[in-house]
Amino acid sequence: MNYVATDKAAAAIGPYSQGVVSGGILYSSGQIPLTASGELVEGTIADQTHQVFSNLKAVLAEAGSSLGEVIKTTVFIKDMNDFAEMNEIYAAYFGDHKPARSTVEVARLPKDVKVEIEVIAKVNS
Repeated sequence: MNYVATDKAAAAIGPYSQGVVSGGILYSSGQIPLTASGELVEGTIADQTHQVFSNLKAVLAEAGSSLGEVIKTTVFIKDMNDFAEMNEIYAAYFGDHKPARSTVEVARLPKDVKVEIEVIAKVNS
């Protein structure tokens, strides 16, 4: 296993890594809307979702992958009423690529954010 760490995304805020590559697959930790410097992006679900994707792209790049190689995503959302707006942004980042996805409304997320997303992706050797 290889651990993924990049300073272009928020550092892990606990005893875990930003991602792990094993067998040519990246398993990312859930990314929340923290900037690379650790500042929380407040604001709308749109603001937070854009920051989450910025973090995901950085972790993917560090692992030698990209959004186009994502196989599966899991979206944790605080309020399903925000789903349509989050989904529009999500769709814009993936374009024609349609990875498998689960979306779950949760009672609470770290730092009381509105969205957290994790990915599983193929790593280009």
